[in-house]
Amino acid sequence: MWLVVGLGNPGSEYAHTRHNAGFLVVKSLARSWGLQLKIEAFRSKLTETKKDGVKIVLALPQTYMNLSGLAVKELLAGYKVNPENLIVIYDDLDIELGEIRVRPQGGPGSHKGMKSIVQEIGTRIFPRVRVGIGPKPEGQDAARYVLSEFSDKEKEQLQLALDKACQAVEMIIEGQISRAMNSFNRKKV
Repeated sequence: MWLVVGLGNPGSEYAHTRHNAGFLVVKSLARSWGLQLKIEAFRSKLTETKKDGVKIVLALPQTYMNLSGLAVKELLAGYKVNPENLIVIYDDLDIELGEIRVRPQGGPGSHKGMKSIVQEIGTRIFPRVRVGIGPKPEGQDAARYVLSEFSDKEKEQLQLALDKACQAVEMIIEGQISRAMNSFNRKKV
C-alpha cells in the first residue's frame, strides 16, 4: 500500500498559489486516474484506488502547511502504512519552475510543512517529490512569494512540472525510484 500526500493550504484563496504545488500534483494524479478527492478523514481530503493490485491513497492535508505532520501522522496510523510507503509532494524555492527532484529520504530543509512531518512521524526516511517554484525574485519576501499565484506565462512551466511529478510518483509506486531520480534529477543545460 502507498500513501501519496500533497502539501498545501486548504481554501480557495490558496488554491493556485506556489505553496500549493503539492496539492496540484495530487489533484492532477486523481484526475488522470478518474478519481475525486471527496473522502474527509484523518484531517485530510482523500481518495482510494488500486493499481495493479496495490492500494493507493491520495491525500491533501487540511491542517494548513505548517501543521501538515498532524494529518500525515493520522493518515499513517489510520491506514497502517510504514513511512517507507509514504510519498510526500511539496514546493521548493531552490528548484527552477518546471523542474522536479526525487529523493528516497532526507531532511526537511527550510520547508515548514516537511519540518512538521519529520517532527510528528519521527523519521526522515520516506520518498519525496519536490516541485520547483523558483527562483524567488531578488529582494522579495519568501513567505509572500510562496503565497503568490503563478502568472499566465508561468502556468505552462508549472504544467510541465506537474506532469513530471505525476510520472515520478507512478515510478516510485512501481518500485522504480532510481529510474525516477535518473529521469528527473537533472538540471537544465
